[in-house]
Amino acid sequence: MTTATAEQALRKHPFVQTFGEPQIAKLAALAREVAFERDQVIFREGDDCSEFYLIVSGLVALEIAAPGHTFRIQTLRGGDEFGWSAMLMGRGKHFQARALERVHALAFQGADLIKACQEDAAFGYAFMHRLLEVVSERLQATRLQLLDMYSPVAKRAGA
Repeated sequence: MTTATAEQALRKHPFVQTFGEPQIAKLAALAREVAFERDQVIFREGDDCSEFYLIVSGLVALEIAAPGHTFRIQTLRGGDEFGWSAMLMGRGKHFQARALERVHALAFQGADLIKACQEDAAFGYAFMHRLLEVVSERLQATRLQLLDMYSPVAKRAGA
């Protein structure tokens, strides 16, 4: 994938809606195109996966694997992102990510993103502000799943 192609894909992606042209160009220079096949585990909870992904097309399940069962926390699609913990370098993934169908995405090395954020304060602010929104969305999705599973209303309904 060329930088120009990556820029075109990024301009369509909601993650960069508030980014200026120089910030999109900087991010495009760090992009690498990747694809995952249906049912492919992209990373497991606890893995030291160092990549952040912007989904171009396809579906990805974010899951928590428990003994004998896997709980789906959220289903992501084109226009979503995952792997934000790559920015924490060496801390391990908080969820398992699995392709539900063929997925095309842009991948970014966490170390490269951190370096770009350190070298360019405007880029770093825009990126980290947007990333904080993603983390907040994941926290809310997890909260809603827990409420759904453990709510007294759900128990009365036989769930």
